[in-house]
Amino acid sequence: MIRKGIILAGGIGSRMSPLTKAVNKQLLPLYDKPLIFYPLSILMLAGIKNILIIVNKGQLNQFRKILPEKNNLGISIEYKEQLKPEGLPQAFTIGEKFIGKDNVSLILGDNFFYGQSLTKTLKKNTSFKKGAKVFIHPVKNPSQYGVAFLDRKNKVIKLVEKPKKPDSNLAVTGLYFFDNQVVQFSKKLKPSKRGELEIIDLLNIYRKKKILSAEFIGRGGAWLDTGSVKDYYDASSFVSTIENRQGLKIACLEEISYKNKWINKKDILNSIKFYGNCVYSQYLKTLI
Repeated sequence: MIRKGIILAGGIGSRMSPLTKAVNKQLLPLYDKPLIFYPLSILMLAGIKNILIIVNKGQLNQFRKILPEKNNLGISIEYKEQLKPEGLPQAFTIGEKFIGKDNVSLILGDNFFYGQSLTKTLKKNTSFKKGAKVFIHPVKNPSQYGVAFLDRKNKVIKLVEKPKKPDSNLAVTGLYFFDNQVVQFSKKLKPSKRGELEIIDLLNIYRKKKILSAEFIGRGGAWLDTGSVKDYYDASSFVSTIENRQGLKIACLEEISYKNKWINKKDILNSIKFYGNCVYSQYLKTLI
């Protein structure tokens, strides 16, 4: 069972410079909420209540202003600083004490997921005991991503990073579930030619042991990487369209907690007071 989740919210966000020179990308607004709300909501939808957020050195207080450790969400939030970005698997060595003897999920702080059956899919996959699981989604331009090749049982038989002539359109998204071996496996990794630990090298350890499987986000679901300015605003436009058409909010953290019975009406009132007079608070009022 996966009870702990890590959000990797470090990095320098160079593709979105100069926007990210003064502010961490995950604190920029994706429509009407900070980007960090979206990956956090995915972990919460999966039923994960113990969260570690890894941030750049010197940016802790910025995050604590919007997501304090003592929050109104009924979840536990911890922070760790990343002194220097050295690849995604670094999250597991930084978070070794946090992970302890548990299995863990990793989600990248700039990834956006949406889907009608997403909650059901997430909860179904948190119960695995051994191995690793990647979440995949078909894309039009697979040469820009790491792609997976699957057998009939959805076991991953091959992983290729940014293939020039892709034979698969199944992109590996920024959401991963790992068993507790991930810490030790990450410690054994060596930096690639670009000087970073590579997530694909970590996944290949599991693949070679034949314990790496894949789960589809599902037809009708959406996965967006908000790494560039264009992608970022495409995602923001998507959220705006969905929310204004349906009258429901994507990544409303208090709503998820309230439906999970992690918080009560008093906690929502405290959140309304915390956020102040804004559209988000007005939405919270409709919940109670």
